[in-house]
Amino acid sequence: MNLLITGHTGFVGCAVVTSCQQTFGKSNVRLVGRRCLPGQEANFVQKQLSGDENYSDCLQNIDVVVHCAARVHVMQDDAQDALAEYRAMNVAATVNLAKQAAAAGVKRFIFLSSIKVNGESTTGLKPFTAFDQVANSDPYGISKAEAESALKELAKTTGMEVVIIRPPLVYGPGVKANFASLLRVAQKNLPLPLEAIRNKRSMVALDNLVDLIMTCIDHPNAANQTFLVSDDHDLSTTELLKLMTQAAGKKPRLLPIPMGLIVLVGKLLGKQHVVDRLCGDLQIDIKHTKQTLAWKPPHSVDASIKRCL
Repeated sequence: MNLLITGHTGFVGCAVVTSCQQTFGKSNVRLVGRRCLPGQEANFVQKQLSGDENYSDCLQNIDVVVHCAARVHVMQDDAQDALAEYRAMNVAATVNLAKQAAAAGVKRFIFLSSIKVNGESTTGLKPFTAFDQVANSDPYGISKAEAESALKELAKTTGMEVVIIRPPLVYGPGVKANFASLLRVAQKNLPLPLEAIRNKRSMVALDNLVDLIMTCIDHPNAANQTFLVSDDHDLSTTELLKLMTQAAGKKPRLLPIPMGLIVLVGKLLGKQHVVDRLCGDLQIDIKHTKQTLAWKPPHSVDASIKRCL
C-alpha cells in the first residue's frame, strides 16, 4: 500500500503520517507540501497546493491519497474576500489534486472535511447526520461543502473512490485555539460562573479521528461514503471543564450562575459568538459511521483529555 498525504505539518496531518508510517512503512508514505518536517526529507516532495500545480511526479504508484491540507477556519478572518481565499485552497487545490490522482490511477481519495458543512449549531434541533442537507453560510463551511460536491462528481465520472470525513472540534496533545484556552483555565482552576451550563457538544479526540482515517484507507465499505466522527460521548461545557480540572489533579471550582444570565450578559457585552460556543449545542450522530465500518472510537474522553495535559 502506497500513500500520499497532504497537510503533514498540521495538527491532524502530522498524527496521520505517524500512524501510516507505523502501519505501512515509512518508505510507502509520500508527503507533499510547502515545507518538510525534520526526519521526513526522504519521503517529501515540495509542491504548492493550488489549482494549477502539477502533481504527476508525486502520484506515481500511489494507491490512496489522504488529503488533510486546508485553509482552516479562523474566528476573525481579516481577508478582504474570505470566501475566495477558502475556495482557492479548499476547493480549487483539492479538485486539482483529485483530478490528477484519478488520472494517475489512484484507487481512493480520502478528504478531511468539517462538520461545518452541516451547520454551526444544533440548538433546538436534532443531532447532525451524514445525510442532512448542507446548511452553512460560513465561508469555511461553504468551501468544504463545494469541495465535497466536486469530489462526489469526480468519483462518478472517473471511478476513483472518494471518502469524506467530517470531524467537529478535534483535540489532543498540542491542541490550540479555544480548547487550549479552556485547558489553561482548568489548570489555573479559577472560580468560574459555569456550573449550570446544560448544553451538549460533540468533539473528537485526535487519536479517534486518526483511527477512523486509518480504517477508511482500505475498508471496502468506506468507498464513496460520507462519515461523521466524534468520541460518541457528548459533553456540556460544565462537564468538560470538570474533566479538564480533574485531569489536572484539582477539584473544580465552578459557580452555579443560571445559563440564561450568562447568555444575556454575553449579548450585552457583544460576545455572542463566545456565548454560543459556551452555551450552545452542536451534536453529531455517528450511527452511520459505526454501522457501515463496524467501528467505534477506541479512546475514551477521560483518557484523551488527560493526554492533552
